[in-house]
Order: sequence, then structure tokens, then C-alpha cells
Amino acid sequence: MIRAIAVLVTLALPAQSADFEFCWEGNNGYRMEGTMSVPDPLMNRSLLTHDDIAEFFIIGFKDDIPLGTWDLRQLNPTTSWNLSFDPRGMVFPTGGMHDSDKGQAWNAGGQADDCGAPGFGFNSGTNAQDLCVNNVWHTDSMINRYTRFPVFHAGTANLDCGGVALLGGLPSSDHSGARFCALSASE
Repeated sequence: MIRAIAVLVTLALPAQSADFEFCWEGNNGYRMEGTMSVPDPLMNRSLLTHDDIAEFFIIGFKDDIPLGTWDLRQLNPTTSWNLSFDPRGMVFPTGGMHDSDKGQAWNAGGQADDCGAPGFGFNSGTNAQDLCVNNVWHTDSMINRYTRFPVFHAGTANLDCGGVALLGGLPSSDHSGARFCALSASE
């Protein structure tokens, strides 16, 4: 009886999540930083997809000037949204089609020209890894499609994104436009 009650209490508790940070450095001063959360029970899988992500936020920069943001709350039926995450290797797989398990389409499809205006997105496909800003494919941000894209547990010091300092813990609970404006004003 006590065991049954303990199981019921455990099931009634909110699921915990694993929180992650990542950063990407493109060519010509382009950079992206982000956070995501994944429910703990899913972390034993070898590959997670966009359907498994609880929270997701990205912000882009050009020469340290904010370009735009995107988060899951902006997802709609026309959004290009594909994410693959290898939690064992702690990487986003890259090098394949943007809509495959070895590609990424975060509010930017294969031509990286569909992120909205205003808008921001990231694409990793068979051509390159690159950014979309205001429905414009920024080909000058392109890097090799096979460039490793590591992911880190939230709070990790010295993230590997080309030596660029991360903004700090962008709180997963406040990825609002107000937060973005506050970040922009502080620079």
C-alpha cells in the first residue's frame, strides 16, 4: 500500500527537465546563442527531435549587435521547425538535409529565407550552416555543413563556440520580447 502511494505521488509530481545551452559562430561576425529544455524521462534516448523539446530559444548577433530571436511560442503551422539532438554525444547532428535527423531548421528552411519579417532563424542542411534574418538568407554567415555543433548543460563555463562569451543564463522562463529589448538596450 505504501509503495502504491509512493508511485502515485511520484507520478503526480511535475516532470523535471534537463536544461541546455548552446552557441554557434558563423562567418563574418555572425553568432547565435540559445537554450533548450528536455523532459528528464526522454534523456535516455539516443536521438531527440523537435517533438521532444519542451522549451527552446535562440538569439542571433552580427558583430555583437542583436539581430532577432525565435522561440517555441512563435511556432505555427508554416514554421520550418526541425531539431535533432544527440543527448549522449551532446551535439546537434549536422551535415544532412535540413529536415532530416542530421539537419536543423529552426525557423529557417532549406533556403533560409522563411524566418518572418521581423524574424530570425538557423539552418543546417546539405549546403551549409547559416542564418536567416527578416526573411533574408545571410549567405555571409555560412560555415561548413559538417562543423560540429556542441550542446552543454546549463551553467557550463567556457562554452565552445569559437571563444565568444555567452550572454549568460538566458532564463528559460523569460524568452519574451521584453527580455530581448532589455538585452539590446544593455549593449
